[in-house]
Amino acid sequence: MPKKTTVQDYIRTIVDFPHEGILFRDVTTLFSDPRGFRMAIDQMLHPYAGECIDKVVGLEARGFILGGAIAHQLSVGFVPIRKKGKLPGTTISQEYKLEYGEAIVEIHDDAIQPGEKILVVDDLLATGGTASAGIKLIERLGGDIISCAFIVDLPDLGGRKILESMGVDVHILCEFEGE
Repeated sequence: MPKKTTVQDYIRTIVDFPHEGILFRDVTTLFSDPRGFRMAIDQMLHPYAGECIDKVVGLEARGFILGGAIAHQLSVGFVPIRKKGKLPGTTISQEYKLEYGEAIVEIHDDAIQPGEKILVVDDLLATGGTASAGIKLIERLGGDIISCAFIVDLPDLGGRKILESMGVDVHILCEFEGE
């Protein structure tokens, strides 16, 4: 077996999942390997060394895994953005478009205080729908987004361009061509 030297080496591709024609980039193989997982967390943290960050926001669901680890390393709080109906307290919500329809994400209305510096994390950036909805929620609460960090970018789907057009810095560990 070849030596794994990059984060990308730990990510497997599953053909035709969740449907025919899709190459699914599975980060669970990265998460399950202690060296690969540490490498990903360290590389996601590196650009923010010395930055003032108050909270890490993780996007459902793999962003929770990454966000918790990053928040721990930064010694800051963690805030989840979840699918509609999953948070128990008072929330605000944001709709966004999916390939076939719409979805809604929510955040607790008291999770972020005005002026707090926020790092948004998730595993994969595709069309940017979930991330842009999360950014809008954070901004509605008065949070100041420092950056968004992702393990994987699918540049053919244009999510990075969407987030950058919103004025958000984007940090990516690796890219895969295709969908």
